[in-house]
Amino acid sequence: MEILWVLMALVMLGFVLLQLSRRRRGAVGLVEPGHPDAADPANYGFAREEELDVRMPGPDQDLLDVLDLVQRTQDYRGAQQLLAGTEAEGERRWQRVQAFAGAASLELRQRPGGVGETPGGQWLRVWRAEAPKDAGGAAVHAEFLVQQAWRTATPGTDEFRIIMEEAKTACGEAALLAPGDPIPYLVELSVARGLGYSREEFEQLWLKILDRAPNHMGAHLAALQYWCEKWHGSCELAYSFAEAAAARAPRGSLLAAMPLFAVFEHLPEVNLVSGFYQSEVVTKAVHGALHAVHSARPDDPMQAHVRHLLVFFLVRGERWAEAMNQLTVIDGHVGALPWTLSADPAAEFAVYRALAVAGYEANGGSPATLPH
Repeated sequence: MEILWVLMALVMLGFVLLQLSRRRRGAVGLVEPGHPDAADPANYGFAREEELDVRMPGPDQDLLDVLDLVQRTQDYRGAQQLLAGTEAEGERRWQRVQAFAGAASLELRQRPGGVGETPGGQWLRVWRAEAPKDAGGAAVHAEFLVQQAWRTATPGTDEFRIIMEEAKTACGEAALLAPGDPIPYLVELSVARGLGYSREEFEQLWLKILDRAPNHMGAHLAALQYWCEKWHGSCELAYSFAEAAAARAPRGSLLAAMPLFAVFEHLPEVNLVSGFYQSEVVTKAVHGALHAVHSARPDDPMQAHVRHLLVFFLVRGERWAEAMNQLTVIDGHVGALPWTLSADPAAEFAVYRALAVAGYEANGGSPATLPH
């Protein structure tokens, strides 16, 4: 009972301090569109909420064009050609494999098939049947099975395990078709998490990836999930993994942003510390991520992932101008953490964007003062 009273006192104290802080600074909040005090993101050239693309974190027009062609014609050959022309070790190939697999999975969900009806995603089945030795098709099929397991079954059930075991087999087949390709092993990282690989098994898998693509940001983000407390590790193991990756990151690598993702994965559900988002651990991780995006190649497709997460932390930390700087780069696409955890990613992103605009203007900012 004494502990309960202490907790209640802390909550009340935090509430009082928050109100005093808001009165001192001037509160920043959301109001209805059209309200005289409403800050309008459109004044900054930002996309309307209904125009936000939830499929990808950033632009990839070649992928969008091919996806549209494949889904419209149900002919896989456009996808096959695009993957064949995409660098195997690069981040973009991994994103494209995920996108094709996701498209097939969502098609199947929308059209499961029945008597006299062709199920959705049939083009992927035809791809595997007509080109069984194509490494791209094999990788997409393996990722498709992984996404099917997470979307249609509950971890720990027999159904989930059966699909994941099938995915594991598909990963092995894809790896045999392209021995130097890291993608089949990246797909298997999700299998390892789902099936609960032992740490020794996981480390062996991870070494195969490091041999092929040691600085692959997508691979590190996938591996981080395994080490998180909610899966097979702990907060300490996840932080250690992320900080080690950042420490060995070569110049221009986005791996320096890994600690920020570790912080996000272990955010406290109830935070009684009013300044958590200005705390040393968060500030250090944010600075590392800011340095990473400023020094990375402008065409690095993983930049968008880091910038989206930065918006979340910068808005929470009331660093409005810095949040706005990130928004000018990524606005228009919302297919990344943390928005994809919401049932309506576009709406979630729009709320944070509106808060950033309101905070920016409350501190003297305007469209004229925002660099583009």
